[in-house]
This record gives sequence, C-alpha cells and structure tokens, in this order.
Amino acid sequence: MKYFRKMTNKLENTTFFKQAIELLNSARQQVVSQVNLTMIQTYYEIGRMIVEEEQQGKSRAEYGKSLLKELSKVLTKEFGKGFSVDNLENMRRFYLVYGKSETLSRISSKAISETSSRKLQQEEFILSWSHYLKLIRIDDENERKFYEIESSKNNWSVRELQRQYDSALFTRLVLSRNKVKVKELSGKGLIIEKAKDAIKDPYILEFIGLPEHSVYSESQLEQKIIDKLEHFLLELGNGFTFVARQKRISFDDKHFRIDLVFYNRILKCFMLIDLKIGEIKHQDLGQMQMYVNYYDRKIRLKDENKTIGLVLCQNKSEAVVEYTLPENNEQIFASKYKTVLPSKEELKLLINKDE
Repeated sequence: MKYFRKMTNKLENTTFFKQAIELLNSARQQVVSQVNLTMIQTYYEIGRMIVEEEQQGKSRAEYGKSLLKELSKVLTKEFGKGFSVDNLENMRRFYLVYGKSETLSRISSKAISETSSRKLQQEEFILSWSHYLKLIRIDDENERKFYEIESSKNNWSVRELQRQYDSALFTRLVLSRNKVKVKELSGKGLIIEKAKDAIKDPYILEFIGLPEHSVYSESQLEQKIIDKLEHFLLELGNGFTFVARQKRISFDDKHFRIDLVFYNRILKCFMLIDLKIGEIKHQDLGQMQMYVNYYDRKIRLKDENKTIGLVLCQNKSEAVVEYTLPENNEQIFASKYKTVLPSKEELKLLINKDE
C-alpha cells in the first residue's frame, strides 16, 4: 500500500495526469467539431437537393410542400427523429442563405480534404446546426456574417449568440463606425487595434437583473456586475480579464477607489471603469483622468500601452464630454449603460440623440 501511495504522489507531482486529461479533452473537442462539420455539410447538401428538385416541379409552392412531406416520411422511417417538415424547411433555407457564402464554402472544401481534425480544431470553432438555425433568420447579410465570425472566433454558445443578437451588438458597433469599418465588421468581425475599438456605447447590462427605472446605488450596481462577472466580460468584448474592484490608490495622504479594473490582453493595457448613477458630470471625467494618469505613471510597465478610462453612466451629455476632454483624446471615454434590452430602433435614438 505504501508503495502505491508513493507512486500516486510521485505521479501527481508530474504532468502525467494533466497531459492525459488534456489529451482526452482535445479528443472530445475534435469529435464535436467533426460531428458539427459533417452535420452542417450534410444538411447543406440536403437543402441543395430539395431546392434543385423543387425547381423541376411545375408548381413550386404545391410541389415543394408535398416534396417536404414525403421526404420527411421517408427519412424519419429510415433514420428516426430530426427530419420533420420544419427541419427540412430549415435545411432548404440554409442552402438558400449560404449557397454563395464564402464561410461555408471554405469550411466545406478545406476542412475535411486539406486539414486534419487536430488542425481544424486549432484553426476555428465549428458552429453547430443550432447556431446556424439562429443565423439563417438574420436577414441582413453583413449582420449575419458578423455574428457568424464572432461566434466562431469567441466560441459563443447558442445562448450567447442569441444574447448578443438580442442586445443588438452589431447595430451598436455599426452606429459608431464609418462605412469602411462597417465593411470590416462583416468581413473580419470586431478587430481591436486601438482603445476606441474596444469601447461600446451603450453597454447593455440586462443580465444583472435591475429593472430600468428602479432605485439603486452605485455600490449595488457594482455588486450586481461582480455577481455576473462572466457575462460582463462578454459584454466588454475580446481580450478582457478582471483585475480588481474598489482598487485603492493613494497619494498626498489622500485615498481614492476605482470601481473596477480590467486588463486587455490584445491592447496590452489596463481599463479602469467608474460607475455613475444618473447623468455624467465634468468632475467624473476629471477624476477618471486622474486615475488614468496615476496608472500610467505608477502601475503601467514600459512595454504596456497607455491606460484606458471608461465612465459608465445612465445619462450622458455629449457637450459635457466634448468640452471636458481634449480634442486628441484617446484614453478617456464615457458610455451609457442600459439595464434592459432595447429594440434596435430605441438603440438608434439612444445613440444618435444629443442630450
């Protein structure tokens, strides 16, 4: 017994167990990716066959309905569940939407024939059929491409994809960018190259569970965010990691506390966030400037970029922000937050409205 106990302790002190776990997890991920890929390709081909068969019918509408019903009966009898008329219609729609898609054609032609399962897993997260059922219902092609790229790039679950769509992420980003940047969103997803790229306005915080017109304090808002930190990180965007809350900084026998501190691995810089209830004041921006200056001079390393400061508020006066911050400002930002999911029309009014 002592011998086996010693052997177990010895193995635990090596990477043996860790390597075995990683190997099995990698194998499972590869299997899931390959299953997703095969299912997507198969459903795409079934959709193509349905469309081409319909085109041969004299009356497309009537022939199409009867075709789907008969095909459903045959496939259900042969393979069981999963081939209802509704699902066959989804396959048909999938082909019609993605028939000329660069994304799908690239996956179909390259993933199996030119890459191994391991390389496929490393290159990109293959979306599931459930992802595509959400995507094919997005009419705008640019918007659909954006959510497809971001889902794959960030390994979004179906639930997270739905949440990002419901919070109108694409619309929020589009309304603050020029035409060139909008095209980039649909072609490459969200690319973060400078501080402003990482800022949204507004931020949608419906996940914290606070009603829109309820009374709460800044500390309560902060606690709600901490309680839902994983969701808040997703709303912040790519590359953010949590560092601290109520971070204390001191000088000249005076003490200050920064509500939330994050670090962005892509930009290689800190982001400081202060939460404000009500409308932003010029003092709030001045205070954030002080925090940012302190971090740049006392905390930031030589190989890191300048600190970003973000004041999150319920209401924002564009004039106060414009005349408080310097014209060449690239570090201090102010954004609104909403605790409910607004419609896209409300978002457009919210973003374009000069308060």
